[in-house]
Amino acid sequence: MTARLLIQLAALFGGLGVAVGAFGAHALHDTLVKAGRLDTFETAVRYQFFHVLALLSVGALWAARPELRALGTTGWLWLGGIVVFSGSLYALCFTGVTKLGAVAPIGGLLFLAGWVSLILALREL
Repeated sequence: MTARLLIQLAALFGGLGVAVGAFGAHALHDTLVKAGRLDTFETAVRYQFFHVLALLSVGALWAARPELRALGTTGWLWLGGIVVFSGSLYALCFTGVTKLGAVAPIGGLLFLAGWVSLILALREL
């Protein structure tokens, strides 16, 4: 992982968040409301965007301070969190398979581990 790759992945997941969010808000809105999953969908999009912004910030910091290589671990953890947390909630919303909701806490742990990783990485500042 490099600072450049981290920023590029943040941009990719940011764009995907816009696309998925718009698709859910428009094309799937009625379906999500009828299934009682609109809140779940909005949570997935919200956490994705929070962590996209965090990824951009960490990528910019890493670009400015390349010696802070431990920021790469933070990036991987947050990317994993987006994929597992938001991805499992999207899959739940789109398929109705409720067991997928049980995977979301693993993504939440990845998000938390990423924040701890950031604290540890910044000890070098």
